[in-house]
Amino acid sequence: MSKESVLIGRPSVLRHTNALSILRLLREAGSCSRADLVRASGLSAPTVTNVVKDLLDSGLIEPLGEGKSSGGRPPDMIRFKAERGCVLGVEISATAISFLLADLNGVELDTYKVSLLEQKTTPEAVCGYIGEALRTLLRKHKMKRDQLLVMVVGVPAITNVRDGLVLSISTLDRWRSVPLRAMLNEIVDCLVIIENDMNLAAQGERYRGAAQYEQDFVFISIGTNVGAGIVLNGKTHYGSQWSAGEIGYLHLPNISRKNPRIHEFGELESVLTSGGILASWHEANAKPGKNKQAGSDGISAIEILNLAEAGDAQAEKIIQHRAGLVSDIIVNLSLILNPGLVLLGGEVGGHLAILRSVQKQLEGSEFAVTKVAAGALGSTAVVWGGIAIALQEIPAVLVPQPEI
Repeated sequence: MSKESVLIGRPSVLRHTNALSILRLLREAGSCSRADLVRASGLSAPTVTNVVKDLLDSGLIEPLGEGKSSGGRPPDMIRFKAERGCVLGVEISATAISFLLADLNGVELDTYKVSLLEQKTTPEAVCGYIGEALRTLLRKHKMKRDQLLVMVVGVPAITNVRDGLVLSISTLDRWRSVPLRAMLNEIVDCLVIIENDMNLAAQGERYRGAAQYEQDFVFISIGTNVGAGIVLNGKTHYGSQWSAGEIGYLHLPNISRKNPRIHEFGELESVLTSGGILASWHEANAKPGKNKQAGSDGISAIEILNLAEAGDAQAEKIIQHRAGLVSDIIVNLSLILNPGLVLLGGEVGGHLAILRSVQKQLEGSEFAVTKVAAGALGSTAVVWGGIAIALQEIPAVLVPQPEI
């Protein structure tokens, strides 16, 4: 357990601060004794005893009986009741809504997915699907509606996190300036947080993926879209207009000089994404005098990446060009932010053909870029990021700020 600093203020504020400190320590430790809490918190034994009593009375912790003795009286052990409630991470994409349900220690309870193919995708319809899925999950685990304490929703769009507002999603119907948090709060009576999906993916990798213990890193996802989540000093960097990380709109030589427009895709996305790779492949096969490769019409971007990995010359040329663009992006971001790590994810960005080519092209960089690696969580990064953000809010939800 790390030692907590204790704030000084009015008695009610002080009690609240002490309760938050003890609750955080118990969640970190899993189980411990009151003496352990005294040592870790720096609070007096009577104060810890009072706080523990309040938490026991609130049903947030429970006694476990006597622990192992080191020579004296066996200590009375207590633990945080992680099963008292749950948190939910949600990802809305162009094709599906993914769910991850976890207990209050972040232990996975269940996953669920709702397809959006051939379905209505208006904000009202999507909120309806989320409500139905939530009822299904809670019913399956015999939980009441009020046991869901925090829901974090990731969306592929610039998101005003403060107001819970989604500015625009071009791949879904009528998603312009959508007050998604307010709409979901009509369905669920809990804390709802709306976030950009790449910001959540970055936090997911930091929580239990390839960026654990990293304070400064960038997660870049390349798939059907291009985006990045930026973490500085352990916190998501949003920028003044919530658009930090929208790298699909970057200006790169011979690619784009068009000014970004919020309701349109960035021009870089038309080149870097799986759709851009497919377009280049079909264009190369359509050239006069070019022998068309068997099966090239129905090929996927992943298959082209696999061909490049296997040494196919045409596929290698296409992938090396994309890797060059990614390398330019990484160098530019590194010169500005100087992160300790850059992670690549998404079906294109996380593929070994791209990763190895990017690493090779960056070998000559003498400073700024320290490490480039693949993300570890794959398609679950966003929902795990939602769980990570939800868990940060749990102490304040369980022990509300007193009115002053």
